[in-house]
Amino acid sequence: MNLKTILDNTSRVSSFGSLDKDITSLTVDSRAVTPGCLFAAIRGEKADGHDFIDIAREAGAAAILAEKDTPELYRDTWLRAPDTRQAIAEAADVFYGFPSDELLLSGITGTNGKTTTAFLLHHLLESARGRAGLIGTVKYLLGDGEAEPASHTTPDWITVQRLLRTMRDNGCAAAAMEVSSHAIHQKRVAGLRFNTVIFTNLTQDHLDYHGTMEEYFLAKAALVEHLLLQGGKKKPTLVVNTDDTYGRRLAKMYDGKLRIVTFGMGVGVDFRVSDLRAGMRDTSFQLEARGRKFLVKMPLIGRFNVYNALGAVAAAWAMDLNLREAVNALANAPQIPGRLQSIAENKPFRVFVDYAHTPDALENALKTLKDLGPRRIITVFGCGGDRDRRKRPIMGAVSEGTSAYTILTNDNPRSEEPAEIIAEIRAGMRGTNHEVIEDRKAAIQRAISLAGGGDIVLIAGKGHELGQTAKGVTNPFDDVSVTRSLLRAWTLPERL
Repeated sequence: MNLKTILDNTSRVSSFGSLDKDITSLTVDSRAVTPGCLFAAIRGEKADGHDFIDIAREAGAAAILAEKDTPELYRDTWLRAPDTRQAIAEAADVFYGFPSDELLLSGITGTNGKTTTAFLLHHLLESARGRAGLIGTVKYLLGDGEAEPASHTTPDWITVQRLLRTMRDNGCAAAAMEVSSHAIHQKRVAGLRFNTVIFTNLTQDHLDYHGTMEEYFLAKAALVEHLLLQGGKKKPTLVVNTDDTYGRRLAKMYDGKLRIVTFGMGVGVDFRVSDLRAGMRDTSFQLEARGRKFLVKMPLIGRFNVYNALGAVAAAWAMDLNLREAVNALANAPQIPGRLQSIAENKPFRVFVDYAHTPDALENALKTLKDLGPRRIITVFGCGGDRDRRKRPIMGAVSEGTSAYTILTNDNPRSEEPAEIIAEIRAGMRGTNHEVIEDRKAAIQRAISLAGGGDIVLIAGKGHELGQTAKGVTNPFDDVSVTRSLLRAWTLPERL
């Protein structure tokens, strides 16, 4: 694509040198530069792309996009932008042919529930439109029947446009994508135009990055602000959980500025749940929506999953899908990998693997399992290193408050010492109904050895993840496969 064509559709970029160049690719990684590439220098948390410009030029970059002025005596093409993140997002949108304009696109943001809501909405979109795409924490689905491993919850500025273009080329009519607070703050979705944005909730997480809950909220709110400014022909809708304090605040902030659809269990919402009945393997409830009532059944358990389903159905309706068909499709909703995923179906006890890694998510998972009426709950969990340390003692207290027994173990310690992370979790625990086993496989094995008839074992924190990171090395580790292997060797339990 001609560089001038790209710049004609990219705001606030000044240029030096010839624009009559054929751009064959875009990248923010100097190691990926090939001849004809447009290299964008991004200032990151750990590295500054401006330090790698010379490497990019030597590799054959046709043009450089940077936040610095053109160097003296420079003779190649130099593009200057006040924010290269914004600029490369817009450039990628042009380069890949404005794919979000050709798709019904929904972005899902919030602390908890993004993945499940995205999976459910993807299922509803596929049921209604035949083919749909998915971008999220677990995997990317591009409409060709194959799953692409997910590198990030929300990919970088260029990758997200490539994925959407691939979806459209594969015949997808719609897509659901998770949008993390990091991605919003780093403007990775700046070049996208959404039909809907779903706000699930906001609870403590990522304060190592955002600093305070207020800054965390404002990062989420920036995605809604994006809806106002995204341009294009779409008339976007904010779908918001107003049972959540921050959701109510968001709805109030944008009342009269955007089309807003609310959901929850309180009065006065557009999509409201009543008569909720939870079973061992499924959930049913009455949905009151737009003056109509529906009986909803879905093969997912937990009050929080009802919220996830509500958000998905409300967004589907906002994107003009048939409401009754969407409700009916929930009956065939898929099992979400690592989200209260049931493992031990043929044992006298139950085992669930869940991604819960925040205090609120862990509490919701434990409450859901407690509602199933187990004899005891045995919980295995740890906390990730190099992440918000303030939530560690809170999670210890949460587990102790509901579990009969807790086994504290490694999650992804990253650069931290596992023993120090566990000590901070234990600081929130007052009793003695817990033990420490740093080796995660041994911890899971211990929990299974303790489980007896009517018990539930919850293995929390890593969910769908396939690796464990420590000291810069990621080794293969999958809670689901490890648990299944251990269950095959299960014998009669020990006593607590």
